[in-house]
Amino acid sequence: CTGSRSRHCGGGEGSLDRLLPSINTSLSPRKRTTSQCKSEPPLLRTSKRTIYTAGRPPWYNEHGTQSKEAFVIGLCGGSASGKTTVARKIIEALDVPWVVLLSMDSFYKVLTAEQQLQAANNDYNFDHPDAFDFSLLVHTLRKLKQGKSVKIPVYDFTTHGRQKEWKTVYGASVIIFEGIMLFADKELLKLLDMKIFVDTDSDIRLVRRLRRDITERGRDIEGVIKQYNKFVKPAFEQYIEPTMRLADIVVPRGGGNMVAIDLIVQHVHSQAALASAHQAQPLPQTLSVLESTPQVRGMHTIIRNKETSRDEFIFYSKRLMRLLIERALSFLPSQVHIVQTPQGEDYEGRTFHGKRITGVSILRAGETMEPALRAVCKDVRIGKILIQTNQDTGEPELHYLRLPKDISEDHVILTDCTVSTGAAAMMAIRVLLYHDAQEDKILLVSLLMAEMGVHSVAYAFPQVKIITTAVDKKVNDLFHIIPGIGNFGDRYFGTDAPPDWSDDDMDEPSC
Repeated sequence: CTGSRSRHCGGGEGSLDRLLPSINTSLSPRKRTTSQCKSEPPLLRTSKRTIYTAGRPPWYNEHGTQSKEAFVIGLCGGSASGKTTVARKIIEALDVPWVVLLSMDSFYKVLTAEQQLQAANNDYNFDHPDAFDFSLLVHTLRKLKQGKSVKIPVYDFTTHGRQKEWKTVYGASVIIFEGIMLFADKELLKLLDMKIFVDTDSDIRLVRRLRRDITERGRDIEGVIKQYNKFVKPAFEQYIEPTMRLADIVVPRGGGNMVAIDLIVQHVHSQAALASAHQAQPLPQTLSVLESTPQVRGMHTIIRNKETSRDEFIFYSKRLMRLLIERALSFLPSQVHIVQTPQGEDYEGRTFHGKRITGVSILRAGETMEPALRAVCKDVRIGKILIQTNQDTGEPELHYLRLPKDISEDHVILTDCTVSTGAAAMMAIRVLLYHDAQEDKILLVSLLMAEMGVHSVAYAFPQVKIITTAVDKKVNDLFHIIPGIGNFGDRYFGTDAPPDWSDDDMDEPSC
């Protein structure tokens, strides 16, 4: 976009001065990042995903408060250079959940009617800095870096516009942000902790763009080539390629360069100061286990027995739930209250000393505790949370949320039937905190927990009270609690578990 073309592209060479930091041609060669530290993060791995067993994202201190902002990796490069592939490879090799993958494509500006017409005729320049909403992009990344929830626009490449529904993201430990103009804005550059440039041959990029735009975006070959020659190639030469000098690491050949990706992962691990596992320590003081009376142990004998019929499983599970909820209520604050008996005598009793009680169930199995909660808490308010894992990124995503209004002063009873690694429970607590619930007023109530899950939740949220009927010591390779209770949801609802089911595989987050 030079010369006479600058007016059509939305800005001349002055735009480059406005956006890019000045580049010192006498800069020393690019810094090569290495790591002498081989960390062993406390992770559980499967062929599909990894669960962070120490309980929280790595940038939290021993007091449960955030000690560092999220680590932001910026991935820049030409169109179809393989940025998304490199991002996914990094996520795969990094093996830490709470990673958010953002694309600059989500932040294209909303087009006017005239610009929509230009886009339909392949005459609108999507490869110019002016095509992006940098102010929204910087605002969003800054909030996300601080651990706050954000709403991400969803862009439709077919209609060249934003969809009505935006995606909500609840914080992150590592943010991987990819885009063609990622190094083009001064404010945006300040937010990037690590800058990576994906360098791919122009012929390969053209072939990839042809394949993508024709098969995925319904474009014709003439339009794609016209757009490439008119906008994509000149923009790369003027706005993208010069920013390679700003990169900490240049990755030739994109996603196939595993040596470079391993180097990046080592650096992130060395910077992250991953928390150490706490599984060998004594159980935390925030844990309360129902007394193992003959009655309680007898009911556990029944519901743990694989031969128990569904009717008996439901009956004795409900009995345990009632005892468990009653136990949880004993941890709510109370105050002295004197009443007069029918005999005219004073009685010194106790009443609940708080604003309200709200129950929140982690779908689906946590919902089975609602009847017991309603039976002992008159007028209790009920909310629900559904969390699932994005199979492409391994990122926990909130799929459904219904919370009563204003829970900032409520005592929240969070129900989850079984907790093995604690991944679903931790995500649910994180969501509650983002909606202004107070950590010291949250009670996690579960029929059965593994020691790993107890440590994870307590380490992540040291003020949350944990109440359960029993704690088992082990979790197997499939994340089943050992000896355990099986898939509670399937046994209770009479459904069959998939072959690769695991307690915290967040397709069924509560069991």
